[in-house]
Amino acid sequence: MSMPMIAAQTLQSQILAGTYAAGEMLPGQRDLAESLGISRGSLREAISMLEALGFVRSIAGKGTFVSGRNGVLADTETNPILPTQAPSGAIMQLRFLLEPAAASLAARLCDARAAPRLWGVQARFEEALRSLDLVTASQADLEFHQLIAELTGNEHLYQLTHDFEDRITDSVRRPFSNRERVDEPAAEHRAIAAAICARDPAAAMLAMQTHLLNAAARIGISFVQP
Repeated sequence: MSMPMIAAQTLQSQILAGTYAAGEMLPGQRDLAESLGISRGSLREAISMLEALGFVRSIAGKGTFVSGRNGVLADTETNPILPTQAPSGAIMQLRFLLEPAAASLAARLCDARAAPRLWGVQARFEEALRSLDLVTASQADLEFHQLIAELTGNEHLYQLTHDFEDRITDSVRRPFSNRERVDEPAAEHRAIAAAICARDPAAAMLAMQTHLLNAAARIGISFVQP
């Protein structure tokens, strides 16, 4: 596990435990990096993860503040500071073009070795969600989608998911900032995995399309479907 991810998990745990309360400003980067034993560059990566997941909000010229419920920060009840703007729908549109087809192909090629791998990642995903460990959950979410690309047997498609990993990772993390719907991806992933393991290409494609559309809706993204 990378240093930024370890730091993100530590800060996530402190926020969930109430060490840093909603609306409270985190210590300055120098002090926080020293207390975590990491570089300021690693800290910035950790903060970026937590911001995408809705745990904190960075405000230029002011600092980084702990978000309240559903990733919303308010300095007063009547003056809300809304979550950072969701990314463009372009990356979700790209995923919608590629990933349902990948799920369909993975279903056609599914063998006895695929099911334990899919359900193993899914188990880690659901365990992390139950404890609201969204750092781990979002990483397992990404691994689930990358594994499906791998199961297509198409090395170029698999490589594409890694070439765009930073942007895909961000699009995977941001829907978790909607705490009202944080449990939904677990059921959606189960539907995808079940269809792939049943070797049902049409069901796998539909389940993936549904998952991606729901993920986009969770953060208010819309895009033109093909």
